[in-house]
Amino acid sequence: MASKTKFSNTLRIRVKEMVRKFLVNLKKNPNMIPFSMLIISFLVYSLNLTYISNTTATIQGQGTGLCEFASMLFSILSMLGMLNAFPKRQKPKYLMVALLIGMFAIIIVADIIYGTKITATIAKLGSNIKPKQRAEYMFTYSVVITHIVLVAVTAVTTVLEPWFAKLLKKINTSVELEDTHIVAIDIVNEE
Repeated sequence: MASKTKFSNTLRIRVKEMVRKFLVNLKKNPNMIPFSMLIISFLVYSLNLTYISNTTATIQGQGTGLCEFASMLFSILSMLGMLNAFPKRQKPKYLMVALLIGMFAIIIVADIIYGTKITATIAKLGSNIKPKQRAEYMFTYSVVITHIVLVAVTAVTTVLEPWFAKLLKKINTSVELEDTHIVAIDIVNEE
């Protein structure tokens, strides 16, 4: 019984220390919040690019390939822009932040246009679409909508990054030390 409580106390202390180290790292680099959201949105789009490309090839709508290309290009460029907008231990470069917001807006507009092309194709073909193809269209549409939401969340976290930095600085991450009694050493009487 004592070993279980000792184990649970040790586990609790280790988890607490891991959370404290994570918060210390986040306090040093608050730009990791929007950057991690950007990486997640990029991975959602790029890992499903096969379905998006297949849908583009079968729809062959005007501008669908361009929308797909713009979303991918500006997703990659925004990662580079994010690294330049928030340099380590410096104030954010607001011109680069504005450029990032512009790139996010282009990605969202391209995804909206692409999504409307998918819905227009489904509406136009109606019941003539094969069930497998309809499922692929709907999956691609859900990926595009998810990408829009994630890019919007990334844009919001990018704008709020200075606020996150101030909020994180208020979190106490200092290590609590046990009371140690240090006796004053008298060095005057030494010969």
